[in-house]
Amino acid sequence: MPIFEYVCNQCHRRFEALVFGKDKPSCPNCQGKDLAMQLSVFSVPAKAQSTSESVGACGSCGDPRGPGSCSLPDLD
Repeated sequence: MPIFEYVCNQCHRRFEALVFGKDKPSCPNCQGKDLAMQLSVFSVPAKAQSTSESVGACGSCGDPRGPGSCSLPDLD
């Protein structure tokens, strides 16, 4: 069950989708099926340093809710 990242070509929303077998994802915003698969980025925690910082998701999408939030549903 891989998780894939997509951008909807209709509304330009970025999202992640868990894909089962031959299922085709749809945009959670507009239900569009015209999607562009994106290169997935993942993070690996480095060796622990003397300060205790928590290592989260990459945060590369710029979601205003913080790193890793792009995979959460919108709470509109």
